[in-house]
Amino acid sequence: MKHYLPTILALACAALVVSLIVIKRADNTQHENDAGALAGCSNQLALAQAQITGCNEIMLTLSNRLDSSQSASLTFSNQLMEAQSTLDLAAEQVTNLLHQVAEAQSESQTFSQHVMDLTNQLAGLTSQITSNQVDLTRANKDYALLENRLRQDVAGRVVVERKFNNPSELQAQMKYLKQHPAEAVSADSIYAGLDVEVKSNTFHVIAPN
Repeated sequence: MKHYLPTILALACAALVVSLIVIKRADNTQHENDAGALAGCSNQLALAQAQITGCNEIMLTLSNRLDSSQSASLTFSNQLMEAQSTLDLAAEQVTNLLHQVAEAQSESQTFSQHVMDLTNQLAGLTSQITSNQVDLTRANKDYALLENRLRQDVAGRVVVERKFNNPSELQAQMKYLKQHPAEAVSADSIYAGLDVEVKSNTFHVIAPN
C-alpha cells in the first residue's frame, strides 16, 4: 500500500494538473469569448452612441427647421392678415366708388333731363321770340301805315277845316248835303274810311291799293 501511495498521489497530481490546464484553457477561452463579446458590445454601444448623436443632430436640425417654419408661418399669417385687411379696405373703397358712380350717373341723368328741359324751353322761347318778331314787324308795318293814314287824315282835316272856314265852299257843301242827304255815320263806316279792321280788342290795318 505504501508502494502505491506515491503513484496514486502522482496520478492525482497529474489529474489535478490536467484539470487545472483544462480549466485554464476553458477560462482563457471564456475570457476570450467574454472579451470578444465585450468588444462587440462596446462597438455596438459606440455605434449606438454615434447613431444617437446623429439622431440628436437630425433632431436639432429638424427643431431649427420647425422653428424656422413656425416663424415663417407666423410671418405668413401676419402677411395674410394684412392682405385680408387690405382687401377689406379695398372692397370698402370699391363699394364707395360704386356708390359714387351710381350717384354721379343719377346726377348725370338729372342734369341731362335739365338740359333737355332747358333745350325745350329755349326752343319754345326761340319760337316765341320769332313769333314776337313777326308780330313786331307786322305792328311796325301797321304803325307805319297808321302813321301815314294819320298824316293823310290830318291833311284831309286841314283841307276840310279850310273849306269850312271858306264861306263859298261851306255854302256849296250845304247845298250838296241838301241835294244828297248823308247816310247815318257808324263806327264801321269810320273804320272803313280809315282802312282799319277792328275785331274785339285787336285791329288790323288794311294796306291801301
